[in-house]
Amino acid sequence: MATNILVCTLGGSWAVVPEVYAFLAHDRLPLYQHHPKQLELARTVDRYQLAAPDQIWIAGTEGEQTGQALEQLLSWHQLLDAPPGLFIWQANGTDQLACPQECNHMQEMLLRICLLAQQRARGGQVVLSLAGGRKTMSADLQWSGQLVGCDALVHVVGEDPLPARLRNPDPADMTRALSASDSRHLFPMVLGRGARSELLDLDFEDQSAVQPERFDLPWPEPNTPVSWPQPQSDWLRDELRRRQQVGDQLLGNYLASLAKSESHGNWRSLYRLPPRIIEHMRAKRIDYDLGDWLRELPKADLHRHLGGCLDIAAQRVVGRIVWDNSSKDERARAAAAVRELLNTHEWPAQWPDMFGAGRQRAVRAAALLVNTDDAILEHNLFEVTAPRVALKQSHPWGFAAYERPGDLSGSALLVHPAAIEPYAEQVVAQARNEGLAYLELRGSPQKYCDGDDHGLQFLTSFHEALRRSLGNETPALLIRFILIVDRRQRDQVHDVVALAVRAKQKLANFVAGLDLAGDEARGQPAELAVTFQPAFEACLPVTIHAGEGEPPESIWQAAYHLHADRIGHGLTVSGHSELAGRFRDRRICLELCPTSNREVVGYYDPNVPASHGCETYPLRHLWDSELPLTICTDNPGISRTTLADEYLAAARMTSDGLSCWEVLAMMKQAFTHAFLPRREKAELLKIVDKRVYDNILKSPP
Repeated sequence: MATNILVCTLGGSWAVVPEVYAFLAHDRLPLYQHHPKQLELARTVDRYQLAAPDQIWIAGTEGEQTGQALEQLLSWHQLLDAPPGLFIWQANGTDQLACPQECNHMQEMLLRICLLAQQRARGGQVVLSLAGGRKTMSADLQWSGQLVGCDALVHVVGEDPLPARLRNPDPADMTRALSASDSRHLFPMVLGRGARSELLDLDFEDQSAVQPERFDLPWPEPNTPVSWPQPQSDWLRDELRRRQQVGDQLLGNYLASLAKSESHGNWRSLYRLPPRIIEHMRAKRIDYDLGDWLRELPKADLHRHLGGCLDIAAQRVVGRIVWDNSSKDERARAAAAVRELLNTHEWPAQWPDMFGAGRQRAVRAAALLVNTDDAILEHNLFEVTAPRVALKQSHPWGFAAYERPGDLSGSALLVHPAAIEPYAEQVVAQARNEGLAYLELRGSPQKYCDGDDHGLQFLTSFHEALRRSLGNETPALLIRFILIVDRRQRDQVHDVVALAVRAKQKLANFVAGLDLAGDEARGQPAELAVTFQPAFEACLPVTIHAGEGEPPESIWQAAYHLHADRIGHGLTVSGHSELAGRFRDRRICLELCPTSNREVVGYYDPNVPASHGCETYPLRHLWDSELPLTICTDNPGISRTTLADEYLAAARMTSDGLSCWEVLAMMKQAFTHAFLPRREKAELLKIVDKRVYDNILKSPP
């Protein structure tokens, strides 16, 4: 449990403790209620986001003056309605700190107290008060805060001459609001924060990171001082000074060791983080609690199908606009065609065949989206194929069972011109909600229009619609498009490749590459190599769907015959060690989509009971084999996922999970392997690198 700790030094004036405590805990102790600048004090506390202390730690000498002040402080503490915990350390045998030995003793105790406070806070705040004791104590406490870290350094400035009631107050006077005339003489202020020195978290001279266990300090009973004798050896002060003297060497050694242990480089700016944060991210496993953290990070999705990206709510939005932009006669015919479905809870297995083609198909899809209630849509799009595990092998419909939730999306709507604008708007809204900085959509524009060049016309219209939806918002979101060649339509391969080449020439800043998708058993890459020749001549980047449940030979053909720059899925590549080595050497990136991989092929996901008995997702083996890979969504509308959810799924499905550091490296892989020109990619990497760094400084995992 997080604990907020206030550390104070104590000399002859005990009242500085309640003066600082009331500043931080004005709701508990209304000392400054009538202060002329009470609102300014409250704003300062809010600006630094300081919380009321749960405990007050006191450090002082064993001198007579300190003893008298301590008696008054204990009396004050007992009078409080809800007192914070009070813990007191005294440097054994010290009095006025009038000699170097006593000063060194006190300095060492303060260092150890601050080190222990950071550990005991367990993520809570540590605030240091510089208002009490001798100036040497304040200086030592400030040095401690700058080395060990603190959330605030607080002081109280007094306006002379102080009234007698403040110079020597009664404990009861410090439990209630001071008068305006008295309180104006006191002004608490925040002098800054202290950042923990990264040198404390590095191994040095065969010694591990600086921890309180190594520099022991007795734990006092509440309200009872504990006397701490001067140590005979192992001074924390000396350890810190030695580390400061060789700081650059320590950091250099750490970064060299880190680089040696890593197979995949991370964002450049992250290596500027303190080692303790890096080590924390290397140890911290990704789980559901980090979902918001993942969503806030700027991400790239390299494998997202246009036809399967929208959820039912977004499909309904597009369907309504298609319906409203259809003629009365078109709506009447569509309503008649789907009437039986509207009045039936469970539709026949082949209901998509009723839609026909072209504009008629879109209006009929819109009729269902507009007029069917949620329960019927839910049942016929998702429940009829549940549980969604290994559908390609286990369901009578095969791969079509996986695609069923997308049968009212994609080409079912986009064949209608009125669908293009709202579809683009929904795509952009979805990407922004997911925290994407870069998105590569892929689709088959030839399926959305008729005629030789209508696919190019669709791409042009869709590109313009995306540009309007993106506007000038910052941070900018980049969207590119990959054209899909479908193995199942061999007679169209030549035309689609030709379309991709023309589209790249006309829309160079939108069209990114070419993809081969569809059933891997049809249209082997070796048979298609000649047809792909125009794409090779135009230097179009190529990604190939391969290795999703098929043997590694399918991936081999994609890599060698079609010169793949990336592989969609590629899950079986580890079964061919030479091929895996080739991928590693040529930096061919795998686009892994955990949820759709589980739905299509079948992998174990502890959150999906029906997947028990399925094999373990191969992500860990692929990653440890140094293969470039990143996480993608495939069809987020079909799989009901987001990119952040896919990273969570990947972590669940990987036997030993994924660390935050590994996930960040996988996110970087997506940007590194984007189908972008070199200069544009380099600029995007710089921008996102800074955003990632800023995000982690603001909200570490």
